[in-house]
Amino acid sequence: MDGTSLSNGELYTILTNREGHGRKGSLTAVVAGTKSEDVIEVLEKIPGEERSAVREVTLDLSESMNRTVRSCFPKASRVIDRFHVRKPACDAVQEIRIKHRWEAIQQETDCKEKAKGKKEKYIPERFENGDTRKELLAGSCYPLFKSGEKWTDSQRKRSKILFEQYPDMEKAYSLSHSLQMIFNKRSVKDSARLNMTRWYNKAEEAGFHPFNVIAATFYEHSEETVNFLSCPVPYTVQAPRRGLTDSVPTSVLEAILKMLN
Repeated sequence: MDGTSLSNGELYTILTNREGHGRKGSLTAVVAGTKSEDVIEVLEKIPGEERSAVREVTLDLSESMNRTVRSCFPKASRVIDRFHVRKPACDAVQEIRIKHRWEAIQQETDCKEKAKGKKEKYIPERFENGDTRKELLAGSCYPLFKSGEKWTDSQRKRSKILFEQYPDMEKAYSLSHSLQMIFNKRSVKDSARLNMTRWYNKAEEAGFHPFNVIAATFYEHSEETVNFLSCPVPYTVQAPRRGLTDSVPTSVLEAILKMLN
């Protein structure tokens, strides 16, 4: 089930059958809105025997979605999908980058005003790759979403300079990347719990508030997070994501849009 904005900005909750692979039979339900009460009312129309057969559902960290899953799929284990693990960590890295970028913009503005007051031409400092400080921080946006192994030569050079100038960016990127690596590698639950505990400790030691919030949230939902390592079953429940439709097959979305329009 994926909550997304499909028509005129209105949110819909979509239930799909993973085994359908986007083909006929994939779409199970479309519910207007994302309130658990409304979604539960519709999903309870699915025979209880079928709902009880579901062994795993994928969701985000919202209590509303958890409530829906507990009520409609009582025998299913709840799993936090990779998207909802990766996105908060990437957002935390970008938050730190944006903070530094605003500082660089202010610094450049101050230098320009100072040069103007002296009736001098402002010449910005440039790093070895040709970037100004402001350009360095702006151009580092996309590489920070990627694994270092996938960086181009120019991205690798820029990231090297970025991390030299801003050690906290390197530490934040390392935290985000290590979390992603945990969920890219399937393992037994005990091993996953150990890996997550180690990551919690690293996040705490780093002292970044955004990552501390992430660690506290994941710890609160530790069982659902670790359950990501379990095997999938037919029904998939995913949380509302405004404007994002990664989890719902394109063919299903096209059919829904035709129906709504």
